[in-house]
Amino acid sequence: MIKTPERLYTAQFFLLLASNTLFSASFGMILPELPAYLTSLGGEDYKGLILGLFTLTAGLSRPLSGKLTDLVGRVPIMIVGSLVCVVCSLCYPFVSSVFGFLFLRLVHGFSTGFKPTAGTAYVADIVPESRRGEALGFAGLSGSIGLSGGPVLGSFLAFHYSVDIMFYISSLLAVVSIVMILGMKETLKDKKPFKASMLRLNRHELIHKAAIPPALVVFFMYLPYGTILTIVPDQCDFLGIANKGFAFAAFTASSMLSRVIAGKVSDKFGRIPVILVSGIVAAISLAFLGFADTPNMLFLWIGCAGFALGVGGPAVFAWAIDLGSDKERGKVMGTVYISLEAAIGIGAVVSAWIYANNAENFDIAFLVTAEVTFMTVPFLLLRKNKTKKYSEEKV
Repeated sequence: MIKTPERLYTAQFFLLLASNTLFSASFGMILPELPAYLTSLGGEDYKGLILGLFTLTAGLSRPLSGKLTDLVGRVPIMIVGSLVCVVCSLCYPFVSSVFGFLFLRLVHGFSTGFKPTAGTAYVADIVPESRRGEALGFAGLSGSIGLSGGPVLGSFLAFHYSVDIMFYISSLLAVVSIVMILGMKETLKDKKPFKASMLRLNRHELIHKAAIPPALVVFFMYLPYGTILTIVPDQCDFLGIANKGFAFAAFTASSMLSRVIAGKVSDKFGRIPVILVSGIVAAISLAFLGFADTPNMLFLWIGCAGFALGVGGPAVFAWAIDLGSDKERGKVMGTVYISLEAAIGIGAVVSAWIYANNAENFDIAFLVTAEVTFMTVPFLLLRKNKTKKYSEEKV
């Protein structure tokens, strides 16, 4: 691996952050408009599958992307993930059936199955170990910037121009995200030429044992994303919020405020204390979000939830990297991201089922989500008794 013993702010690091921002904006900018778009095709009852199918393929592809990241290299796998966004966004305007739309969502999920897995491994390769949490905080921040601005831009384009224009701009952003990383140095020292045999997975390559504890925490903490992305667009309609992107901007912008500081704090005081605080505050915020009855209350509580989850994100990913070996970072991150995708997908499907297109069920959907998120607390308290220090913990 190419290691940078002291410096964090390098050209490679900034190029990756810029690429992350554009990639996140590309797939995030279309999210607020997809429920209405699917409804226009006659698929109102399938809103939960918008994220469910996307995260299904993202999760299923993680073991493969993790393996290829450790064999072929970080940069090629990041490019593959972005290319999927380019192609899928170009195809949405030509879909005229519910089945076609849902199939495209299934394919689109491969994008986040590849790019973040390789990108996180790349960050861990080029930053000092003592500043890993801080670096992952910045990496998460770059994605949050894209997810914050993307939905606002997407809703603006859909309202003032057309949904098709929104899709085309989404594809263009993914193209530029690829340009950003084309000249980056590969950090995998012993990379191998791609062979078709690399696409075969045995059972030992599916899950990295060391990553299981942080993967479970990721599930508890990322299930709210599925609920928010599925329910909040309809909640905005119910409360008379015309640009749904502002709600997503409040969520992601608040997480931006917390990520950088939280990452540095976890480097100093340990991962588990930071994640505990995050889980408690997030659960409380989500519970109140379900009862929001004015636009301001919705913005307040979705912002609080975003802030809390932004605190825990860098810490739990740094914890996962702490527990794995340098040679298997792709596999470690693949395992963690499987849990992330499962959480978002299950959160989307279950919350849509509880909500059932009935505004009276907003509170129930978010209360159930809050209860799952709070499970972070007893799980970590039980595990903390076995832990001397986050950097020393082994499974």
